[in-house]
This record gives sequence, C-alpha cells and structure tokens, in this order.
Amino acid sequence: MNRSYTKELLDEDDIPFEHIKKNMQELETINTLLGGHRITIKGLKELIGNRKQIHICEVGCGGGDNIKAMIKWCGDKKIQASFTGIDIKETCIDYARENLAGNDNIHWIHSDYKDVHFENKPDIIFSSLFCHHFIDEELSDIVRWKMENSKLGFFINDLHRNPIAFYSIKLLTRFFSSSYLVKNDAPLSVQRGFSKKDWLNIFNKAGLSPRISWEWAFRWLIICKK
Repeated sequence: MNRSYTKELLDEDDIPFEHIKKNMQELETINTLLGGHRITIKGLKELIGNRKQIHICEVGCGGGDNIKAMIKWCGDKKIQASFTGIDIKETCIDYARENLAGNDNIHWIHSDYKDVHFENKPDIIFSSLFCHHFIDEELSDIVRWKMENSKLGFFINDLHRNPIAFYSIKLLTRFFSSSYLVKNDAPLSVQRGFSKKDWLNIFNKAGLSPRISWEWAFRWLIICKK
C-alpha cells in the first residue's frame, strides 16, 4: 500500500465548530477503545522516568483527549504536571478548552507549531495522529523541531499504513460513526500513515536515532531521547 497524499477533510479551513466537536468526541472514543491512549501513556512513562514534576507539550492537540488521559495518569501517580496544547485550528483549541474546562494547569496555543517559541522549553513534546497530516519532506523538520525544543526528548504515536487496518477502520466507521469527518478521514488517515522504513528515512534525514516499536492496534510508537 503506497502512502496517500490526499488531504483529509479535517485539514480544510471552514469546518463548523459543531462538526469539529463531533469528530473530536468520536476520536476520543476510538483512541480509548483501540488503545491509542495506552500507547501515549507508554511513551510518556519512557521519557518521564522517576520525575515527580513535569511540563508536557502536545503538538496538534486536537480536542485535548490525549492531555486528558495524561492528567488522569499523572494524578494517579502523584506527578505534578503542567501542559501546553498547540493546534493550528482555532476550532480545535475552542473544543479542547471546553473538553478540559476546570483544568488550570493547561496553556492552550492557537498557532502553527513552527511559530511557537518557548521562554521555558517543555520537558517532553509529543504528538498523536499528527504526523500523518504532513508530506515526507516536512516530517524531518518536525522531528528536529521537537528535539530542539524539548529538554528530555519527544515521542510520536501514529498510524501504521496497513491494508488490514484500512479495511477494519473503514468498516467500523461505516457502521458505528455518525460523523462524516470520521467516516472520510479515519480510513484516509491509515493510507497517509507510515511503514517502519518511512520512519527510518525521516529520522535519517533529520540526523536523529529513534527507538521505533509497533503497537496494537496498528500504531507506531517512536521515542527519541536526548
């Protein structure tokens, strides 16, 4: 299966807030049921070590469901955590604020990640289901930016491009999704996903050496430590 470069509907600029909200709600359910949050927490645990105080930044935070999962995990582990969520879509930031209302330890930034300059760099930068929105030539710049702007390193949780994953998510969303964004974008996201060879080429061009592991269900967890 060759990598697709067809743009997802979510990447359009004129999607109404209510449609974004429905999309983000369903993605949160998918991330929970198919283990996406488990993989994100696994990446966090690898980089956080024994630290009890941490600043975590998510690039492409969407509706904030990954940060929500991290808040719960850090709370359970008695870790004092602060968060920064960055997203280029204002509607995503608006929903993330609504989704995590009452959490005062989160700083939301509506911006292209490239335009963000930290006064105090976060300890960890991560992204989940973010990198597949970009073409290959952009991804080496993205991983270099993450390394340069984090104190401890970064991790990526993204999709494995695989025919089984493609037809499975296409079938599941056809019958169980009520969001036209999810029905269109979920299978396309898999087609825009990565092979292990893709990741090795991306990091080789960036001059970085990651640890790459395959995770259920059809995800890659990439960790790059300083």
